[in-house]
Amino acid sequence: MKLISWNVNGLRACMGKGFLDFFNQIDADMFCIQETKMQPGQLELELDGYHQYWCSAQKKGYSGTALFCKEEPLSVVYELPQPIHASEGRVIAAEFERFYLVNVYTPNSQRGLTRLDYRMEGEDAFLAYIRQLEQKKPVIICGDMNVAHREIDLKNPKTNVGNAGFTPQEREKMTALQQAGYLDSFRYFYPDATGAYSWWSYMFHARENNAGWRIDYFLVSQKLESFMKDAKIHNEIMGSDHCPVELTMEW
Repeated sequence: MKLISWNVNGLRACMGKGFLDFFNQIDADMFCIQETKMQPGQLELELDGYHQYWCSAQKKGYSGTALFCKEEPLSVVYELPQPIHASEGRVIAAEFERFYLVNVYTPNSQRGLTRLDYRMEGEDAFLAYIRQLEQKKPVIICGDMNVAHREIDLKNPKTNVGNAGFTPQEREKMTALQQAGYLDSFRYFYPDATGAYSWWSYMFHARENNAGWRIDYFLVSQKLESFMKDAKIHNEIMGSDHCPVELTMEW
């Protein structure tokens, strides 16, 4: 089973930059996207053989997640339950026979860390939500989690300490999530890989210099460890400031 996660940084823009070429070529069983930046009905996407599930933010041109899957889920739930988090288009939880797949777009703490407190509340709510799901079935979490967990996960750790995406608080929340029983699939298979990034700034020729961050993840319940087969970062794929990441499971 092949799963893909990609922050497309605006799906309508990405459609003009090869989205469907990659989608058709990779032939994933489950394809999660973040930052659709769309409202319902703004794009009619014909994906033969796939069920589509969309979670849009109330604010136009902002956030948004979607799931495209060959197998129809048993159930789908949108957003976290708390009202403060219920209009941002950030979470889709789909139940399948063996597991839950949770597609998440974690809030960016923003320049000056203006949304750090909101993000910390959201991280706690998200972990509590995942723990509830895990009581029923193992969970696979994927998405743009807006944090480089360790120094190996970004090109310039020293100069980014304290910046959004690399604050001690954000890194600690990722540690807590993993300690709750979730394996960082890429590091599971490639613990010492350097220069492996999934996001690059549009400024300073960051992508051509590979001055990036690894902030897109597949986190897999330890209960599913024996079914994990591989993880990949498709850094050759353009179309967004992020590239797709992949998880392969074998049942």
